[in-house]
Amino acid sequence: MLPHQQRVIEELAELDKKIERLHEFNVGAIFLTLSEDDKRLLRNQLRVMREYAAILRERIQNFKP
Repeated sequence: MLPHQQRVIEELAELDKKIERLHEFNVGAIFLTLSEDDKRLLRNQLRVMREYAAILRERIQNFKP
């Protein structure tokens, strides 16, 4: 595996952890106390992070052996 490919794999692993933590926050008690604007922004952030992760997964699938 080439170095830049390994970096993409590591980036996805880190991103997946961040997605999991943000999802957990978004379904937690503190989230309910936030303003509607903050809730909207956090939901959007999670959606975009998931889209980004999907792109990284597609890139990884396209790696040549």
